[in-house]
Amino acid sequence: MRLLTAPTPNGWKVSIMVEELREAGHPLADLEVHYVNIMKGEQFEPAFTRVGPNQKIPALADGDFCLMESCAILEYLADKFPSRLLPQTLEARFEVLQWVYWQAANVGPVFGNKLSYTRYMDDVDPAAKAHPLERFATEAQRLMGVLSRRLAGRDYVCGDELTLADIALYPWVRGWKWSKIPIPGIPHLEDWVERVRARPGVGRGLAYGVPKAEIDQWSEARKAQVAASGSKIAATENLDGREPGVE
Repeated sequence: MRLLTAPTPNGWKVSIMVEELREAGHPLADLEVHYVNIMKGEQFEPAFTRVGPNQKIPALADGDFCLMESCAILEYLADKFPSRLLPQTLEARFEVLQWVYWQAANVGPVFGNKLSYTRYMDDVDPAAKAHPLERFATEAQRLMGVLSRRLAGRDYVCGDELTLADIALYPWVRGWKWSKIPIPGIPHLEDWVERVRARPGVGRGLAYGVPKAEIDQWSEARKAQVAASGSKIAATENLDGREPGVE
């Protein structure tokens, strides 16, 4: 099995999943991790496209079977390696999956767009950015309110156990400072972020493709590099908030 990935929120979803499965007793000894340099366009090369035809990370090859889209990969791994991360009973399963899909349809796109307009569009007239900044900031705060209400009385999104729902959401919400989507003052969110981060599997998953010293705090040099790369991306991606090579 081969995982083709990069250190982005969607990439970290799958690397956290891998490490949490290992915590659950699945060694995944045959898994090979290949880092894709999306800034050099490696996601457009034929070798990657054969695995991920949408040319965006992450992608997974399990023998001859290939899979794209991070949330689909999460669900596939959960079915292939059963654990408490995805319950098997119908109602409990879809209680989790609805939040996985909510992340893919709402939190990821909104946070991504807010990040692009906040950090990566220095050459755009501030007046032109005013409306989308307000729109995505307002929607991001609404979404965090939804998550806050869901976490009331729960340690994790679907109860007392970490599930795919937390794995899908956490890599995006943890970056709230970089996206400038404030969560202090919204009940339950900071505690949840800290609770998820404290898990050994999550810590190892976040380390994929990142120097150990920068897992939780980027250096100034890395911030500048990411900002410069993001500006280039935003200029070529029709301002849709999605990085080329990142689903």
